[in-house]
Amino acid sequence: MQKFWILLLLMQCLAVGLNAQNHKVNVDKNQVAIQGYDPVAFFTEQKAVKGQEQFRHTHEGAIYYFANKEHLSFFSKNPEKYVPAYGGYCAYGLSKGYTAPIKPEAWSIVGGKLYLNYNLGVRKTWNEDQTGYIKKADANWPTVGKK
Repeated sequence: MQKFWILLLLMQCLAVGLNAQNHKVNVDKNQVAIQGYDPVAFFTEQKAVKGQEQFRHTHEGAIYYFANKEHLSFFSKNPEKYVPAYGGYCAYGLSKGYTAPIKPEAWSIVGGKLYLNYNLGVRKTWNEDQTGYIKKADANWPTVGKK
């Protein structure tokens, strides 16, 4: 019976890993996410901060850069807390059913999650109904995020 539970646990872990790998992540040609910006800085410094290549971590096939060793440590201990929603694509675009690039300066944190937008103008629209757009984007992500 113990072998059954171990096998079941391993299968669940594999399924979670495969599900994460099936979603696209917005990376450049070098597999760098968020255009090299530090995902932790949005939370700790409340601004977009360019990361340094020497402080890097790979998560689900994407490379993230960090401004310092402390941010790298925070991320490596709990990456899901810091990775942007929808693979780092524009959250507003996802609410409309498509992926779009982002400008790291057009960001917001809602409910402890990082959301990125195409530009500051789109972020202004996004801010008018974040909850509604998140609900729509959440519904679209399982399909759009795999294309």
